[in-house]
Amino acid sequence: MRVVIAPDKFKGTLSSVEAAAAMGEGVLAVYPDAVVTAVPVADGGEGTLDAALTAGAQPRTARVRGPLGRDVTAVWALEGHTALIETARASGLALLEPTPGTALDATSYGSGQLIGEALDAGARTIILGIGGSAMTDGGSGALAALGLKILDRDGVPVPPGGAGLMHAASLDAAGLDPRLAEVDLRIAADVTNPLLGRVGTVAVFSGQKGAGPAEMPVLEAALTNWAELLKSTTGVDVDVPGAGAAGGFPSGFLAFTGASLNPGFELLSAFTGLDAALTRCDLVLTGEGSLDEQSRYGKAPLAVAARARDAGIPVVAVAGRITLTPDQLEEYGIVAAVSLLDVVQRPQDAMEQAAKYVAQATRQVLEGA
Repeated sequence: MRVVIAPDKFKGTLSSVEAAAAMGEGVLAVYPDAVVTAVPVADGGEGTLDAALTAGAQPRTARVRGPLGRDVTAVWALEGHTALIETARASGLALLEPTPGTALDATSYGSGQLIGEALDAGARTIILGIGGSAMTDGGSGALAALGLKILDRDGVPVPPGGAGLMHAASLDAAGLDPRLAEVDLRIAADVTNPLLGRVGTVAVFSGQKGAGPAEMPVLEAALTNWAELLKSTTGVDVDVPGAGAAGGFPSGFLAFTGASLNPGFELLSAFTGLDAALTRCDLVLTGEGSLDEQSRYGKAPLAVAARARDAGIPVVAVAGRITLTPDQLEEYGIVAAVSLLDVVQRPQDAMEQAAKYVAQATRQVLEGA
């Protein structure tokens, strides 16, 4: 039997790589002669880089500016002429304590530095996974790192961070890295939120980054100014679906480069070789921390299942919890599923010993399938 194991992360407990290893242990306990291929998946959020490295991409390391200006060491990946960057490694929420002040000041500058590193390494395609961001700066910091000058009315560079865009009056792109015009820049953005308004990036996402009632109007006004300045400078309207991802990060790149917004799973499945793996297997296992209604909107595990279903391959799912009905799971070709909550005595056990119970749950569902 040939088995492909393609889970996303179990958030807060296991990375996609660790989840795949635990599920593989469960598979081999039931089918000791199985040929197991692990293809951890991601949708552009945290875990994207790990999935790429597991697929064989080569790790690169750079010292870059963190979201609040302090240098951090960030890993990115290169496979041939394709680079994969997880912006959270340079500009992520995990790198700071979310407060009202950090919500105003966090910058994507370090992510721009990573793009520069990829260009220096000869990348012709750059895939940007932008989940887990700390900033709400419209990508202005990243573009500044790549040579864009964002100036106030006196011709002085504005302060970094979203709030600084309140003072932006002109944009000087003369020094912008010319290689940006030649590279295929693909942004993995699964959310469809626009940049501005009641379902825009500030209204929906800035609260988790520390913004409160006093900061949200400031950030909304700052990004409104940014969008108007981008349009007057480049002619591009950046208040479009998807531009609100990662604190509006795509907006600046949509204006100044040929960047495209893409479903994260589609980008990553091609990069990690999932499609090729599916052509030579008899069973697929997938899963994540929670299989729920949100999973139906482009999340990686159900996308994996649908792709296997279309290829006529049965799918088994293992998740921390499952709130989807059997009929809903069956729509995606999932023939059997198990929640860790079905095999633990206490819910906290699923968090504290996740790998053990993922392996146990995998074994249990395969024995009963």
